Amino acid sequence: MSACTYTASFEGAQAHPVQVQVQLTGGTPAFIIVGLADKAVGESRERVRAAFAAIGLAIPSKRVIINLAPADRPKEGSHYDLPIAIGLMAAMGVLPPEAAQEWLAMGELGLDGSIAPVPGLLPGAMLAHGQGYGFICGAKGGAEAAWAGGDVGLLAPASLIQLVNHFKGRQVLTRPVPGDMIEGAVYKDLRDVRGQETAKRALEIAAAGGHNLLFVGPPGAGKSMLAERLPGILPPLSAQELLDVSTIQSVAGLLDQGRLTRQRPFRAPHHSASMAALVGGGNRIRPGEVSLAHNGVLFLDELPEFHPQVLDSLRQPLESGQAVIARANGRFSYPARFQLIAAMNPCRCGWAGENGEACARGAKCAETYQARVSGPLMDRIDLQLDIPPVTAADLALPPSAEGTAEVAARVLAARAIQDERGCLNAQLSGDLLDRYARPDEAGAQLLNQAAQHMGLSARGYHRVLRVARTLADLEGGESVRRIHIAEALSNRRAKAKGQAIARPLGFVG
Repeated sequence: MSACTYTASFEGAQAHPVQVQVQLTGGTPAFIIVGLADKAVGESRERVRAAFAAIGLAIPSKRVIINLAPADRPKEGSHYDLPIAIGLMAAMGVLPPEAAQEWLAMGELGLDGSIAPVPGLLPGAMLAHGQGYGFICGAKGGAEAAWAGGDVGLLAPASLIQLVNHFKGRQVLTRPVPGDMIEGAVYKDLRDVRGQETAKRALEIAAAGGHNLLFVGPPGAGKSMLAERLPGILPPLSAQELLDVSTIQSVAGLLDQGRLTRQRPFRAPHHSASMAALVGGGNRIRPGEVSLAHNGVLFLDELPEFHPQVLDSLRQPLESGQAVIARANGRFSYPARFQLIAAMNPCRCGWAGENGEACARGAKCAETYQARVSGPLMDRIDLQLDIPPVTAADLALPPSAEGTAEVAARVLAARAIQDERGCLNAQLSGDLLDRYARPDEAGAQLLNQAAQHMGLSARGYHRVLRVARTLADLEGGESVRRIHIAEALSNRRAKAKGQAIARPLGFVG
């Protein structure tokens, strides 16, 4: 006898249908799984045997062949347990064979017959609904799968016996409801930051246009404190952005009981992170921090402490918005449209050039330390700001009149203007950049002079225009003027011979 059902395999965040074909034939009794399955899939045979025994079923003393088609696509993960069990029960006559063909299943079996949730349920359910199949998963994953919507069936049994009873009409499983929409972490208020008005202005510009930002300053200047307040001034995720972010989190196994949030991701990996952890990859391909920060913020504190090769791996995702991982057995792509916020000390001791102090390690310390961040990566950072140390007078000041709520309102208004154009200012290119960010005559003259004096590359030239466009949007202006170009230039560091990073030139309008 033979039967089939369906499940999903993953290439990056994309789910693909897999047909699970089951055949019982004569010959030497065996349980064979074919179709380019990894070790976790191969171990399904033992979990299925134990789960069947727990509900009073015995696998026939025949040759059991499980084919996962298409056979040339790699299969990995424990979510193949449930579809293999369903296909086998259909071949044994325990379940109606025609019913098994109408469902796509994902779930890991326990030895007692229970069904555990697995990563990727949300994109798996979306695939099922797109293909016209019903979707089956474990009870604890039902809230996540329910977010896929659709009119087709959705079953979330806690065990195999519940699933069998449902198909036999002895027990009716109700459709699970989507998980809660939660608020997310509590925002930290900008009012907590004393002084550093220039840095707060740069943070507002970065949030309004989606620009990359670098803070350079001594220890205790408030670099990390400022970065941690960025999520509070960013607008909530749109419906499409929420779906994209939740899909990646589902594949990574980070959706807790199907709860979603419109708060933008904020990822802050430690500087010991490997290239696979940051960009994605590993023995079993998984999304990295750049993808988990999709539509949100990637904060890299102590930037030069990251391995230089790890930092340079960010260059391609920053340009393309995709993290592409090439392996011998395939090419995997994850969305990675993130906003890079970074912080660093001017040198290893941290105090080079501050208040007349000399670097404790000598003149070469700052140059060597800053050179760990390559020029091509620095060129991709729109705003590069020097932060002075906070003085006692700053700490004695009363709280600022403006907090997160006031800044967030201006950011939201600026982003509404960009929504009408179809993309953030940080993503403007080609005709769109020429149409919306062309400066007036005085601004163009200033930019041309500065490009020669500061040694701006073509990429740096365009990034100045994008920042200037954001400054105009924050004012509600139609055109990019000289004053906007001047402020954009003042937030970008000049190249200097013998230095990886130099002080800004301080252009004025």
